[in-house]
Amino acid sequence: MRLFAAVWPPEHVLDHLDVALGAVRGAPSGLSQAVRWSARETWHLTTAFYGDLPDGSLPALAAGLAELAARVEPYELTLRGAGVFSHRTLWIGVGGDVETQRVVSSGCVDAGDVPDRRARERAHLTVGRVRPGSRPPRRGSSTNTRGRPGPEPDREVEVADGIVRALAVYEGPRWEVGEILLMSSQPGAGRGGGPLYEVVEQFALASRGRMGT
Repeated sequence: MRLFAAVWPPEHVLDHLDVALGAVRGAPSGLSQAVRWSARETWHLTTAFYGDLPDGSLPALAAGLAELAARVEPYELTLRGAGVFSHRTLWIGVGGDVETQRVVSSGCVDAGDVPDRRARERAHLTVGRVRPGSRPPRRGSSTNTRGRPGPEPDREVEVADGIVRALAVYEGPRWEVGEILLMSSQPGAGRGGGPLYEVVEQFALASRGRMGT
């Protein structure tokens, strides 16, 4: 079973982001056509990726996540800003209590006892990926010093940078994180050939004022 741990924003937060992305997708620039946008039901903040684990490892993993959740009080986050990984993966950033989010991510990795080599230093929500070989809208051809068409810039980088600029000032509503989710992932089984995510277990964070009792 392919597993990961995650924090999932509530519906009103996803609604707000959906509207902002809709404005970008519908903009006349044409940049959006060069992006494969992720389905809304996949929008989440990964806190640890465990990969394919045998069913027998689930009890120990669940126990570790439950222990972590019992030590962390609910905290507030907001989706804010945008960026790109490797000139292709487009993401929305996270503001609010990012220090607690880092603690949760580190604890989720430790609970799995499986090295997570994917960078988690910057919490983020992936919203799309630039299609390989994509081209930004043409604004006239470039020429070299001899009048012939010159080399064009890296088109994928241009596309990614254009989307990031459009979303750089985005800021969504704050929400209270109250649980950690253990999720299963089935690549290619979701809408549009994307992944299908399903909740395996939910771990409620500690009630305020009850830690240590």
